[in-house]
Amino acid sequence: MAAPIINRQDLDFLLYDWLGLEALLERERYAGHGRETVNAVLDLSERLAAEKFLTHYKRADQEEPELRPGGVRVLPEIKEAVRAYAEAGLLAAPFDSALGGMQLPELVHTASMAHFMAANIATSAYPMLTIGNARLIASFGTQEQIEGFARPEIEGRMLGTMCLSEPQAGSSLADIRTRAVPEGQDHLGRRFRLTGNKMWISAGDHDITPNIVHLVLAKVPAEDGSLVPGTKGISIFIVPKFLPGQPGEPGERNDVAVAGLNHKMGYRGTVNCLFNLGEGAHRPAGRAGAVGWLVGEVGQGLPIMFHMMNEARIAVGLGGAMLGYRGYLLSLQYARERCQGRPLSGRGKDPSSPPIPIIEHSDIRRMMLAQKSYVEGALALVLFCARLLDEETTAADPAAREEASALLGLLTPVAKTWPSEWGLAANDLAIQIHGGYGYTRDFHVEQLYRDNRLNPIHEGTTGIQALDLLGRKILRDRGIALRRLGERISATVRRAETGAAPAGRARQLARCWARIADLCEALLTTNDDARALANATPFLSAFGHAVVGWLWLDQAIAAECALRVAEPGRANFYNGKLRACRFFFEAELPRIDTWLGPVAALSDTAAAMPPEQF
Repeated sequence: MAAPIINRQDLDFLLYDWLGLEALLERERYAGHGRETVNAVLDLSERLAAEKFLTHYKRADQEEPELRPGGVRVLPEIKEAVRAYAEAGLLAAPFDSALGGMQLPELVHTASMAHFMAANIATSAYPMLTIGNARLIASFGTQEQIEGFARPEIEGRMLGTMCLSEPQAGSSLADIRTRAVPEGQDHLGRRFRLTGNKMWISAGDHDITPNIVHLVLAKVPAEDGSLVPGTKGISIFIVPKFLPGQPGEPGERNDVAVAGLNHKMGYRGTVNCLFNLGEGAHRPAGRAGAVGWLVGEVGQGLPIMFHMMNEARIAVGLGGAMLGYRGYLLSLQYARERCQGRPLSGRGKDPSSPPIPIIEHSDIRRMMLAQKSYVEGALALVLFCARLLDEETTAADPAAREEASALLGLLTPVAKTWPSEWGLAANDLAIQIHGGYGYTRDFHVEQLYRDNRLNPIHEGTTGIQALDLLGRKILRDRGIALRRLGERISATVRRAETGAAPAGRARQLARCWARIADLCEALLTTNDDARALANATPFLSAFGHAVVGWLWLDQAIAAECALRVAEPGRANFYNGKLRACRFFFEAELPRIDTWLGPVAALSDTAAAMPPEQF
């Protein structure tokens, strides 16, 4: 029997018992949606993910996209899956009804997307990027841009990308060189001609839809032709593969050419391109230069693009969580079915006894429990952030919206990184549990590991997220959002102290958080930013573990309450939650002190290492 894509009982617990989805559905924006609607969406997502996405998971890894003279070709199954996703209305799920959307809570949309990422992370990247692209245009574009590009994306007639990096710049967007020269104005807004190169463009070309909408970062040159240094000179442009033509039809080919494909370790079903813009491969209106339309104002590109980038960061975290989750379910199934070894009896083994399922061995259970604590903790973190986004946009109290926004900003680098790092650790354990079989291509777990290895890298590496968390979100913010998070953690600690199971763990979490808060206060008085940030990555590791420990404790409180009234058949589920919480506090939270050691000491052991000594 095939392992499930996701544990539906776990998802229902997170949505209803823990995050209070039913109360959220009572808000005006979600009028007309109830538990029945949500269950129907999740049932549809589970079925569609299993029937259209999971079925080509291996084949898409083995048969990569091909660059042909007319463009990039992907597997027909990928096209079929993405079109089925759009036809089911799931591209429209989070959008306003005025745009043809369903106005579902972000929490529900994230839970729906979790199924597709678990089933096939590479194919799910196409709708994920398109939703983010369309949301940016819907938020910042003109009405004509919304109708010309966002609405067709929401309907599934076009797909979208984000084009940030360049070969020489990588993650340093201040160093991009793509130029955008003004070319008047038309009904779609201020028009420009773009020239330059873009690298690592996921979903950059394909034959899934006739047209593709690229959101491109570029700089508008000054009168002397120079580019403004730094990020303040960056603007953002809509650059379609085909210019608008007759209603419903693509028009003239834009000057956007695929120079090559990147051949990746995993995630192979997602096309990844090097682009040349404006090299004259195509000549719209008779001359070279990729035609693009400005979104917002000149120089606003990075603040606008951060809306899509932040959404993508949390989506990367969801992908990391779900790849780990799928590996956990596969290894759980394998451990229950694979018989090997014999139980210890007395001081030895009875060789005449039959082999036992490997899940009976204590070390396998240890690895399974570690996986469970990682992947269920990671999913909880991402869903909590989705709930914050709903609070930010729909809470009646302005103070509640402002607090949700501050917490979401603080937790975004954590939501991107922690599931990416620890979902990967769970995939590593899944291979170990499968033994030699796990190291072969006959089982999914080796591919899940390769796919997940990208997540600590793209949308900002772990080191970049660490600088964002400690440098921008804590030190530059003077710890304001940090104190608000501390208030939430303290509230959970107070609630846990009244319960039987979590009481001791509440005191342990309080000690961990007090050390982090005190350390941040000390760093705020440090006048040397370089030394304060030299160990930002171990700080992020400690901070992420403390946050996930808090979420585990909060879940344990909900599980303990549910256990009191649970039917006998559900008791194992809630006890499993309590056991995973206990494991995380015993085995994982003690790591925090080790990580914080060099941060507190302002250690320069690594930062001061002369390059010639390596």
